[in-house]
Amino acid sequence: MTAIQTLLRGRTLSFLRWPDSAEDHGACAYEEDGAVLIADGVILAAGSYAGVKAKASPSAIVVDHHPHLILPGFIDAHVHFPQMQVIASYGAELLDWLNTYTFPEEQKFVDLQHGRRIARLFFDEILRNGTTTVAAYCSVHKSSVEAFFGEAHQRNMLTIAGKVMMDRNAPEALTDTPQSGYDDTKALISLWHGKGRQHYAVTPRFALTSSPAQMEMAGALMREHPDLHMQTHLSENHAEIAYALELYPNAGDYTAIYERYGLTGPKALFGHCIHLSEREADALSDSGSVAVFCPTSNLFLGSGLFDYQRLRTRQKPLRIAAASDVGGGTSYSMLRTMDEGYKVIALNGEKLNPLASFWQLTRGNAEALSLAARIGTLEPGTDADLVVLDSSATPAMRLRMETVGTLAEELFLLQTLGDDRAVREVYVAGKAMKADLAS
Repeated sequence: MTAIQTLLRGRTLSFLRWPDSAEDHGACAYEEDGAVLIADGVILAAGSYAGVKAKASPSAIVVDHHPHLILPGFIDAHVHFPQMQVIASYGAELLDWLNTYTFPEEQKFVDLQHGRRIARLFFDEILRNGTTTVAAYCSVHKSSVEAFFGEAHQRNMLTIAGKVMMDRNAPEALTDTPQSGYDDTKALISLWHGKGRQHYAVTPRFALTSSPAQMEMAGALMREHPDLHMQTHLSENHAEIAYALELYPNAGDYTAIYERYGLTGPKALFGHCIHLSEREADALSDSGSVAVFCPTSNLFLGSGLFDYQRLRTRQKPLRIAAASDVGGGTSYSMLRTMDEGYKVIALNGEKLNPLASFWQLTRGNAEALSLAARIGTLEPGTDADLVVLDSSATPAMRLRMETVGTLAEELFLLQTLGDDRAVREVYVAGKAMKADLAS
């Protein structure tokens, strides 16, 4: 039986490489009258409308999104799905935030039905904002992972997630043991990794909440499953760093703790990385590890300013991803995330050009997650995860668009004033999703 084809028409934009400036059009594939041809959840072709239409079946369903932009779906490289009900909680820095808000909230996820409800609302919210892939932390409970992956699988979304491992410095109701954390993780890997579009991440929350014995177990899991991602936190807050070195007195620095247990590498995602020493930055670079930039969270919790441009261009550059970090982060929108990211980078004396921002949200994050062969581009053969953006979605945006003259200016407008209202449609494996989302 011949697969039904869908031909999406609009202004198409994707990225071929890092854009060096707002005028670096060679970094982009842009078509004023473009199209993306989809069948069976996969992109068959992308380019000019005339060229793509010539490849389409006569029976292809045409959906005209003009004058809107069609891009690869946004990717969020670090988010805590159990923290939906602590977003916008007042007045704490990192360690107080965890103890006052996060840990009490995460205890609710022992209840599978609660987890399922929050997972459903979480995916509604990220899709409303144009995000089609996340790397997510669940709670310590197996049931939270089952709820998360179950909802993602039902929607055919590509996600990365894992059960938080933590056996100390947390309420008893939120702790596992080195052995139970290992056993639960092994069971979840068997159940979910590779099921549909799901990817498992070994997830020791951070060195403060994992004993040396548990860190050994996390390292063992990575040796046994070298194709998995690993995600944790690193150097977010000065008090956190000092406490980590108290707990691991033989470590020369915070990063060395993770190195010791074999937790660095090309699929290792380290949230925050604000206060790295030069040695630590070298170690992350040498291992191919990824530093995850979480601007709204870093500003909200007063953690510090991630030095994006310096870390990206140093002699040993770091691989960098960007993320919302909800619920320490203050928005599910990756547009809002990069708006705050622009300001963080400006406070460090640099500017991030608009093309680079959208490269980061799409191909850049896909490359950082080692998933660019699947998502983050409009390349034929990749998954048809797409977002359709309206640059005139609000009265203020429409007024500004009257004076916008370039693609870069339009992208910067979307980044600066856009939110979920600018997302006209979002496609997951070729299926339009936004009309089905709860209001």
